[in-house]
Amino acid sequence: MNHALTAAAAGFGAGLSLIVAIGAQNAFVLRQGVRRDAVLAVVGICALSDALLISLGVGGVGAVVVAWPGAVRTVGLVGGAFLLCYGVLAARRVARPGAGLRAAGGTAPGSPRRAVLTCLAMTWLNPHVYLDTVFLLGSLAADRGPLRWTFGLGAALASLCWFAALGFGARLLGRVLAGPTAWRVLDGLVALTMLGLGLALVTGA
Repeated sequence: MNHALTAAAAGFGAGLSLIVAIGAQNAFVLRQGVRRDAVLAVVGICALSDALLISLGVGGVGAVVVAWPGAVRTVGLVGGAFLLCYGVLAARRVARPGAGLRAAGGTAPGSPRRAVLTCLAMTWLNPHVYLDTVFLLGSLAADRGPLRWTFGLGAALASLCWFAALGFGARLLGRVLAGPTAWRVLDGLVALTMLGLGLALVTGA
């Protein structure tokens, strides 16, 4: 029992250390949380997607994927192009805050369908997600031997806790981001994150 708890705790810590890093997913979830826009669906998609990818990594799929580097590169190009487009839209909101707030509905909820589709793209078209979950966590889990699934469970739980805290906790920033200036700062951070990651994916850096 103690060994299982240790493996689960190790998985939780490893998963949290990788997920907390600033990235496309986190920036998107934060913005959705502040706007209170389809937060439950977005958090659910991120957590369930991570759980599935972690399961694939623990099951040894990472070693198989390495055999098709071209597929990973293709995902990187498509995902990079998507992030660049999203970054440009965020940059436009920075340049035209009034129009950006009206287009986004201010802090009011937008289209749930659009939020879900964007979240799916942010998750499944980002090779960094595969690197963290399938490859890195899968490799760490393999070292746990028969307790590798317990390790994976801990990592999946870390993902759920983080995205829930980020999405539902972001609403506490509602008052801080009540004005257009604050939204310009947030959108500026989102734009820099998306454009930086998108450029890195497209160039293969």
